[in-house]
Amino acid sequence: MLAERGMTLTELSERTGITMANLSILKTGKARAIRFTTLTEICDVLGATPAELFSIRPDTDA
Repeated sequence: MLAERGMTLTELSERTGITMANLSILKTGKARAIRFTTLTEICDVLGATPAELFSIRPDTDA
């Protein structure tokens, strides 16, 4: 999605106020949860919906 928008993770961080560390965790799929306000901010800046950003995968730790 970032590449489609011609945006870097650094630029997304600056526009959303979300730290690079938190965005990196989300980008790599290592996040276990996301706050609604964080998701909303990312969607607003990227002009996207949550469904366009995330997919649900089965938990492999079970």
